[in-house]
Amino acid sequence: MELSHIEHLGIAVKSLEEAIPYYENILGLKCYAIEEVADQKVKTAFFKVGQTKIELLESTSPEGTIASFIEKRGEGIHHIAFAVKDGVQNALTEVEGKGVRLIDKAPRKGAEGLNIAFLHPKSTQGVLTELCENPNE
Repeated sequence: MELSHIEHLGIAVKSLEEAIPYYENILGLKCYAIEEVADQKVKTAFFKVGQTKIELLESTSPEGTIASFIEKRGEGIHHIAFAVKDGVQNALTEVEGKGVRLIDKAPRKGAEGLNIAFLHPKSTQGVLTELCENPNE
């Protein structure tokens, strides 16, 4: 598996409306997209810092994974996402062969039209890890 860069850092927040002003007014970043990913029960807001993005994640359901995360751990860094050069499916096959526990056995659609898959934090030193590929690149 070859990683090209950190695609984004996912940060769980209770409210995009309350969180966005910090990133814009204090850090001077510009929110360039807000998107709902209905099947993941999440609404996202994106900012760019160099080549890396920050993805704020607000749960759209009390049963969503972000709501559960915030209930257990509070707001904060939720995951790190890496862009893979050779495709998410190839990366999943490779890491599973090395004993990594997968959350997603196959890629699925994520925000911004990316193909994504998550690796279980019990196999990644406690860090929820997302693998991403842009099918248009």
